[in-house]
Amino acid sequence: MHKMTGIASVNRVFIVGCGDIGIRVALLEQAAGRQVIALARSETSTHRLAQHGIEPVAGDLDHPGSLLELPSTEVVYYFAPPPSESDGDPRLASLLAALDKNSLPRKLVYISTSGVYGDCGGEWVDEDWPMNPRSDRARRRAAAENRLLEWSRLRGADAVILRVPGIYGPGRLPVERIRRGVPVVREDESPWSNRIHADDLAQACVLAALRGRAGGVYNVSDGNPTTMTDYFFRVADLLGLPRPPSISMEDARLTLGPGILSFLEESKRLDNRRMLEELGVELRYPMLDCGLPACLVQPADSPLSGSVRQSAAGHRGG
Repeated sequence: MHKMTGIASVNRVFIVGCGDIGIRVALLEQAAGRQVIALARSETSTHRLAQHGIEPVAGDLDHPGSLLELPSTEVVYYFAPPPSESDGDPRLASLLAALDKNSLPRKLVYISTSGVYGDCGGEWVDEDWPMNPRSDRARRRAAAENRLLEWSRLRGADAVILRVPGIYGPGRLPVERIRRGVPVVREDESPWSNRIHADDLAQACVLAALRGRAGGVYNVSDGNPTTMTDYFFRVADLLGLPRPPSISMEDARLTLGPGILSFLEESKRLDNRRMLEELGVELRYPMLDCGLPACLVQPADSPLSGSVRQSAAGHRGG
């Protein structure tokens, strides 16, 4: 084990949980001239990663014994979700234990959820708002955040936490739900919700690795929340589909499943100023008016263009 000191060149990065967002981050890192390595738990994953020029490393977070030879990299991106039935996040625990036996990264960037704040009654919420998770999903993320920060303090590897709301982008719109006509809550009862375009999230991840401060927590959102009902109506209109029917919140509690209800019973508006000011994120899609139409024309795995690639190339350390 070792602790990185000073300003070091970031030549290799390691992505754990390399799905859609991981691929987008990988494309940004490759555009900045870095080698990208990612954990692969199956031959299918190995093949998919190789198609994007990503070096696969075999391993499965659910089997800690498979994580004996992790690559030595200066940055680790951790995007894997916790198991759906667990107390805390044993997958993250397995990764941290494996890193302890290898060389520690300079920085670990972790995607959490804005759900750790719980219901905030529609208030504007910054990163100093106390965590009060209400759903099991959010409680697992809160526990993972605490464990990561404690590990960071003990090991001297910087951890950065990104609290992320709903992600949208090419291939990430609620098309099937709208086609099925799943009801939404009436506009006047619908809670505030927040979103971030997948490209902007990828940009925030890379800039968090470059500029995020040790132990830093950042709300990652476009800063223009709308109601959940407004979002579904906009997607339906964009796709030329009938808008879903509207029902009262009382009826929603009787007819909708617990997963959907867990989102409907939380209302908050995320303050993203820390992300903009400290990380220097320049949002490509600061509102749905421009972000949603882009979902229909942009390839899901296209490399990003613009300031983040330039920033990444020019800020290789710290």
